[in-house]
Amino acid sequence: MDYKELVVWQRSIQLVTDIYQLARTLPKEELYALSDQMKRCAVSIPSNIAEGSGRNTTKEFIQFLYIALGSASELETQLIIGRNIGFFQDLDYYFKEISEIRRMLNGLINALKKKEM
Repeated sequence: MDYKELVVWQRSIQLVTDIYQLARTLPKEELYALSDQMKRCAVSIPSNIAEGSGRNTTKEFIQFLYIALGSASELETQLIIGRNIGFFQDLDYYFKEISEIRRMLNGLINALKKKEM
């Protein structure tokens, strides 16, 4: 399976771009704090999808998809913190996109589990 053909990977790549743009709006003192964490989590989502797809077993792929799910939840948490501190206003797009990516990851995990049986 070519990971680049997975819609969840494609959407998570777009989310990385969007998060990098959002991070640019943070104050300079957040350059190595919240900004860095947000970018790392965002990059982790498609990276783990790609790495997992290149593994030898379906079980390993599923494990990396779970890591991607964790990174998506961590990113959402960081956005909530940023909003609560007053750095961000309208984050509806990001929350919807993260939710959709999580839904797609769960669907892929479930499909792979069924295939594994």
